[in-house]
Amino acid sequence: MGHLESITSPQDLRALSDTELDALAAEIRDLLIRTVATNTGHLGPNLGVVELTLAIHRVFDSPRDRVVFDTGHQSYVHKLVTGRHTDFSTLRKEGGLSGYPSQAESDHDIVENSHASTSLSYADGLAKAYAVREEDRHVVAVIGDGALTGGMAWEALNNIAISRKSRLVIVVNDNERSYTPTIGGLATALTALRTNPRYEQVLDLVKKRLNAVPGVGSAAYDALHAMKKGMKDALAPQGLFEDLGLKYVGPVDGHDRVAMEQALSSAKRFNGPVIVHAITRKGFGYDPAERHEADQFHAPGPFDVQTGMEKPKGRIWTDHFSDAMVEIGARRDDVVAVTAAMMHPVGLDAFQGRWPERTFDVGIAEQHAATASAGLAMGGLHPVFAVYATFLNRAFDQVLMDCALHRCGVTFVLDRSGVTGDDGASHNGMWDMSILQVVPGLRLAAPRDVSRLRELLDEAVEVADAPTVVRFPKGPPPEDIPAVGKAGGTDVLVRSGPRDVLIVAVGSMCAVAVDVAARLSDQGIGVTVVDPRWVKPVDPAIVELARSHELVVSVEDNGRVGGVGATLLQTLNDAGVTTPFKLHGIPQEFLDHAKRDAILSRIGLDAQSIARGIVEDVTARHDGLAAVEQHHPG
Repeated sequence: MGHLESITSPQDLRALSDTELDALAAEIRDLLIRTVATNTGHLGPNLGVVELTLAIHRVFDSPRDRVVFDTGHQSYVHKLVTGRHTDFSTLRKEGGLSGYPSQAESDHDIVENSHASTSLSYADGLAKAYAVREEDRHVVAVIGDGALTGGMAWEALNNIAISRKSRLVIVVNDNERSYTPTIGGLATALTALRTNPRYEQVLDLVKKRLNAVPGVGSAAYDALHAMKKGMKDALAPQGLFEDLGLKYVGPVDGHDRVAMEQALSSAKRFNGPVIVHAITRKGFGYDPAERHEADQFHAPGPFDVQTGMEKPKGRIWTDHFSDAMVEIGARRDDVVAVTAAMMHPVGLDAFQGRWPERTFDVGIAEQHAATASAGLAMGGLHPVFAVYATFLNRAFDQVLMDCALHRCGVTFVLDRSGVTGDDGASHNGMWDMSILQVVPGLRLAAPRDVSRLRELLDEAVEVADAPTVVRFPKGPPPEDIPAVGKAGGTDVLVRSGPRDVLIVAVGSMCAVAVDVAARLSDQGIGVTVVDPRWVKPVDPAIVELARSHELVVSVEDNGRVGGVGATLLQTLNDAGVTTPFKLHGIPQEFLDHAKRDAILSRIGLDAQSIARGIVEDVTARHDGLAAVEQHHPG
């Protein structure tokens, strides 16, 4: 029996010896590697925080003391020592453990946090609440993986610095990386802290020597201690934090559990806001991860445990976008690429390899990325800011007021739009087509296949007087779906039988809509399927098509409220089109994690569910008309 089986709560860690704790750490790393190799998930970040997490839970009393993980993807070790190790094989599976903290799973999880740079704000509020209520509780915020490059973290630090009564310990998990090496002035400052002599060791040595001198040693040490700030500046420039008024402890080897416990215990005794600076290595303890140059196995696909080789996988939407960007970059020297610390995940690494001087990684700072893109456009360039759809939510004001108001030609490429699945509620890109509908002048494209992705991206970067958006989902694209005709700027994908049903399909839902059309044709129902390509603004041709059909159905992988279907319905109403309308989209709720197809089926966005609903609507309509005819013949 391993040591992990005996851990039902963090309190059990305190009964283990140093030797047993070392064995436990090795056992945890082995379980992390074996589980993520099959289930996928965030491996590198969790391998890097094993000893750090054990130290936190041995020094603090969770859940009375609160532990908040920034982004939350490094919380697997926390899950294992808070009673969830028996369920760890279900990680990221439907009905199983989430890949992030989850209140439903454990009292030890308070923040279901999977967007970066937010932990310090949560922790500031928690610590202030406990102070106001005079509760003897500590809050520990673990922030790293580049999250300190986010402006929200510094807004929080600005407030934490004046919260003298807050029992808040901030652990800076400094592994020099987010997905890839952390960039910017902050990274330079942390490197200075990381590489300079540890003044605390020097001070302790001087204290021991002086106190050994009878009569004068203690007084001499007191005088020296008064010069502590100057000594710190000379030996390690941690003024970065101390000038804010924050107590600073470190740097500490984050893989030395004993040293981490000593540092955390010291911080805990301070009873005020404290920074503990821990140096860790992403992927620590697993050689293939440590040697993985791209991202230290940040979030690998399925891989072989022995070799670390990822199992072969087909090309995904992101790969095709990457190729298209290189082609555009070769043709247009005014096109530049922007990423928020996700060069490889969004496919801009190939563009960066060709034109590093035209590629800008701004760190985890989507708001800055959007407004800096506006500035690039004002300066005569055409920036392409590639970002996961869920993360664009953070920069809505910048899209609206900084890009659209100034009519800047900025192209936003939204990867992982729609239902993404395994990463859970926070990562589904189901909000963008709703929030962007309110932006004047913005144009929004949703390609149905790779050929349309290339066409629409080409068209987007030609727009110089308004922001444009191109969105595509997670995973592999379908085979190309050719058009059988055109209506204005809209592609007609299916035209079969009488004009009974018009299906307006958006992006990745086009393949589903074609399947629906086949099912309807088998039932003798005439159907037209169209792909608007550009879903904002509404193509006038769709209004006329809607006028000439018996039923209009919209299908999108976006929230039902305020999305493409809702906007189309409003447009039809304004145009006096009274054709009955059926809207299919994602319900406005936070979706539990599961595979994309399973979620789509669960929420009724699969071909069978949509076709069944249309058949019922058409049948009911025909039955109603027949009844009217029977009562009013002739």
